[in-house]
Amino acid sequence: MNIRETMEQWERDNLSPYASLSSETLGRDREEPQCDIRPAYQRDRDRIIHSKAFRRLKHKTQVFLAPEGDHYRTRLTHTLEVSQIARTIARALRLNENLTEAIALGHDLGHTPFGHAGEYILNKICEDGFAHYKQSVRVVEVVEKKGEGLNLTKEVRDGILNHGTAGHPSTLEGQIVRFSDKIAYINHDIDDAIRGKIITESDIPKEFSDVLGNTVKTRLDIMIHDIILYSQEKPEIVMSPKVEAAMRGLRGWMFENVYKNHAAKAEESKAQQLIVRLYQYYMEHTDQLPEEYLFMMKERQEKKARVVCDYIAGMSDSYAIDQFEELFVPKAWKG
Repeated sequence: MNIRETMEQWERDNLSPYASLSSETLGRDREEPQCDIRPAYQRDRDRIIHSKAFRRLKHKTQVFLAPEGDHYRTRLTHTLEVSQIARTIARALRLNENLTEAIALGHDLGHTPFGHAGEYILNKICEDGFAHYKQSVRVVEVVEKKGEGLNLTKEVRDGILNHGTAGHPSTLEGQIVRFSDKIAYINHDIDDAIRGKIITESDIPKEFSDVLGNTVKTRLDIMIHDIILYSQEKPEIVMSPKVEAAMRGLRGWMFENVYKNHAAKAEESKAQQLIVRLYQYYMEHTDQLPEEYLFMMKERQEKKARVVCDYIAGMSDSYAIDQFEELFVPKAWKG
């Protein structure tokens, strides 16, 4: 018995009966030899971390465009915080931690530059529309490795696709990530909004703070404990009605007071116009796309608009700005 088989046996002996076992994965689209050390979901987790799309997350906006300060979240730090929360819950419930972590690390790989402002404008201008959760799956199935994708298991891709509010993950590990994403961005966006002097802790309505607490640390602790307590020995991941209602209410309050706040969104229209110009340019000059994107159009017969959308969605904030300056700003005006 090799190391992978020993680990798979450990899962069968120790994980919850509701856990997704590595040895029972629905598999990959392309069959390949199994690793002698790593179970399938651990292998997926490693592939995501080594991907180019994952590295680019460090220069993609979470909420604040080009914030002044080192401590504001980026899309990468958000992803790591989601992973940490999800792993804590999965371990406590004896679910598959490798699967949970793989989904968490991959859930935002398809996010655009400039956060949801970028997603919004790409959805308007791309002929087939755009949604980051669908793009995240497209990244791991098609865009990475010059059109080959990462060949991840079906369970990981299902969790990535269904991590949003309207999603219905088929595994409990995917359900954990769906909750963990909300827990992370609500609390950490509050932290960033307080740091940016958009809100104060005392601005949060009492109806939510009475249930969830008055600090980021307390809210995280209450929400995580609540999920663990109410999901034990159940075939689904749930919160208590009281805590879930407060979390949903706080999320709604955040949309009105932070995500739509002028201070957080003041530069969004400029960022969106930048994306529009880049999209128009590359639609007219596809020959200037990187080689791997030309390959997708030629060898995979992908539509031009889809591939241009792939290229722009994959850009970091800084790279998109650099490309815009290179294409549209006279060199004599720079600096």
